[in-house]
Amino acid sequence: MPNFVKRREPAAPGSIPAVLNMFQNEVRFYQEIAPVVGVRVPECYQAESGPAGTRLELEDMSGWTPGAEPEAGARTLRELHDRWRGRAHNKWAWLRQPGAGDVLVAGLYDRTWPALAKRSDLSAPVRAFGERMVGRVLDAEAEVGWAGEPTLVHGDASAPNMRTGPDGVVALLDWEDVSAAPGVLDLAWFLVSSVEPARWDEALAAYGDLSGLSAVLPSVAIQGYLSLSDLPDGSAVAWNARLEVAVGML
Repeated sequence: MPNFVKRREPAAPGSIPAVLNMFQNEVRFYQEIAPVVGVRVPECYQAESGPAGTRLELEDMSGWTPGAEPEAGARTLRELHDRWRGRAHNKWAWLRQPGAGDVLVAGLYDRTWPALAKRSDLSAPVRAFGERMVGRVLDAEAEVGWAGEPTLVHGDASAPNMRTGPDGVVALLDWEDVSAAPGVLDLAWFLVSSVEPARWDEALAAYGDLSGLSAVLPSVAIQGYLSLSDLPDGSAVAWNARLEVAVGML
C-alpha cells in the first residue's frame, strides 16, 4: 500500500495556522516527539519544512476503522497525558502554550456569532450560551491555563483524527494542533466534537480524573460553535445535542 503524503503550502500571513505555526509544528512533532510519544501514531518516513511549505510522508492508515469507541478514545488520551504530565513543555519548549492565537479566535467568534444566532438548529440553551460568549472569548481561553498541570495534548482529538486497528488500538492522526496544555482539554473536545451524549459517561469514566473539565468547557464550546458554523442550517443537530450537554455542565 502506498504511503500517505501530506503537503501544506505556506499559511497565509496573519492567519491562525500562520500565527500558531501549525504546519511546521506538525513536522516537528513527527521529527522529535513521535518516536517517543508512547501512543500509536502513523509511522513517519519523511518530514520536511521549508520556504515552499511542509511535506510529510506517513504510514497509510486508511485500512483502519475510522474513529474510536468513547472508552477507547478517552483511555488513549489519558495514556498520552499521563506519560507527559509536567514534562512536555520543558522537553519541547516550542510547543504552543495556552493563550496562543486567542485574540484571533475571539475576533473570529464575535464576527461569526450574528450568523450563528440566526440558525434554526440551535436549542435555547445553546443559543443563550453562545450569546453570552460574545465579547468574552478571551476570558474563556484564559481559564484553560488554570485547568490543570500542562502535558502533551493532541489539540484536535476528534473522531476524524482517530483510527482503530484490528486489535482495538487507537491511533491519533493530524498533529497540527499539538500543544502543551491541561490534558482535560483533549477529553472535552473529544466529547463535544465526537461522542453522542448518551455515551459521555463511558468516556468520562475511562479518562478518570475530571478536574478542570468545567474550566475548559467554555473554550471547547466556542470551538464547537465555530465548527458548526460551516454547516448548512438545519444540519447541525448532532453538534447542538453535544453542545447542550456541555453548556448544561457549566
